[in-house]
Amino acid sequence: MNKVVLITGASSGIGKSIGEFLHHKGFVVYGTSRNPEKVLNSIFPLVALDVRDRNSIVAAVAQVIENSGRLDIVINNAGVGITGPLEEIPTEEIRNHFETNFYGPIEVIKAVLPQMRAQKSGLIINITSIAAYMGLPYRSIYSASKGALELVTEALRMEVKPFGIEVTNVAPGDFATNIAAGRFHAPVIKGSPYEKVYGETLAEMNTHVDSGSNPNEMAEGIYKIINTKKPNVHYKIGAFMQKFSIVLKRALPDKMYEKMLMNHYKL
Repeated sequence: MNKVVLITGASSGIGKSIGEFLHHKGFVVYGTSRNPEKVLNSIFPLVALDVRDRNSIVAAVAQVIENSGRLDIVINNAGVGITGPLEEIPTEEIRNHFETNFYGPIEVIKAVLPQMRAQKSGLIINITSIAAYMGLPYRSIYSASKGALELVTEALRMEVKPFGIEVTNVAPGDFATNIAAGRFHAPVIKGSPYEKVYGETLAEMNTHVDSGSNPNEMAEGIYKIINTKKPNVHYKIGAFMQKFSIVLKRALPDKMYEKMLMNHYKL
């Protein structure tokens, strides 16, 4: 029996690439989008789901289970970016960001666990970020939301393992997707004490995304994880130096690592 996969945020970018790859490998793939009727080029079905709306999540999961009778793999991919000096990011934008990147995946997990527990099997893959492993200047809120999801996954793994359910994190680096277009940017304020450095950092961040790796690398990595009998707690997929930055953080004294980041960001 072909495994049934649900991927949140699968109308574009990494989610779409994963969905297409798994579809071609014979999986029964369902993706989600807030407005699936606007997506005309998907090769797998899209169901309506807004991760900020619990009723929307419950309805989408129920639809997939009704259509296919089971749900084997859930990939929490939907997410948004956010940038800015912490002092200048509106609090409502911080709350909205956590609703999407942190509370949303948790609500998806809550919705799918009863089905997976009944099956005595299942795999939940939470897409986080290499930024989750370090507090990056002007990306404090993004690092925090993804870091929080990493820790929730560590705990959840132990809670659901007795039911035959596996949970893992996959932290991507920069990939060439449209995430920068949908990211909330705190405006570069004329005369702000952060104006020059934040403006330069924002331009550099957008360049990194535009020149990032091919999203198919993520799709291939996810496929390997799915075919791993006992997945690891954490996976990192991306450019060598981005992954190596995590190793450096563990190896270097805190202040030395901080100095390295400040030099990189010209702070």
